[in-house]
Amino acid sequence: MLYIVATPIGNLDDITLRAIKTFEEVDFVFAEDTRVTKKLLNHLGIEKIVYRYDEHTKMHQVSNIANMLENGNKIALVTDAGTPCISDPGFEVVDEALKRGIKVIPIPGPSAMTAAASVAGISTRRFCFEGFLPKKKGRQTLLKSLANEERTIVIFESPHRIEKTLRDIETFIGIREVVIVREITKIYEEILRGTTTELIEKLSKNPVKGEIVLLIKGNEK
Repeated sequence: MLYIVATPIGNLDDITLRAIKTFEEVDFVFAEDTRVTKKLLNHLGIEKIVYRYDEHTKMHQVSNIANMLENGNKIALVTDAGTPCISDPGFEVVDEALKRGIKVIPIPGPSAMTAAASVAGISTRRFCFEGFLPKKKGRQTLLKSLANEERTIVIFESPHRIEKTLRDIETFIGIREVVIVREITKIYEEILRGTTTELIEKLSKNPVKGEIVLLIKGNEK
């Protein structure tokens, strides 16, 4: 069986009892960054062999993992933080496992996307998730395509690109109400709300650090 295990996005106390039990029972763990996952397992007092599975290794690891599963091994797939396969490598191995008739079990838990949406204070009854925006090629085209999107738009962003992203949103989508949720579950967790213009001005004076979830209010016209 293949277990897709959500792990804490900051606060290690957010690990679920079911996730701990899963780590204890599986034979192997495949992780985006073995160092991060080993730190978590050490915190839980669990010893497991951890292999790397990321964008650079997935080409050969997909069939390798599937073969191990067919041989009866129980495997946990994790990302650095949060729920695997959400803007992170992983769906390829899930796809291959399902094609081979191998049971895939989700172990739900922390997710930066849903955590941010829950505290943003804007409607997420309907929303679209775009993950990380393209850095260069296709960026402008994607943003223009979102200009008429009526649903709330949710993206991931890094602190050193957030100001540029807000400016690009103003240029290609328009002045919108936005919410920045950063450092979720960590010591310096913060929610910043305002128009793109207001937050550009604020960030130019007080740059922020930490991983960011950005919510953009949809086109109400």
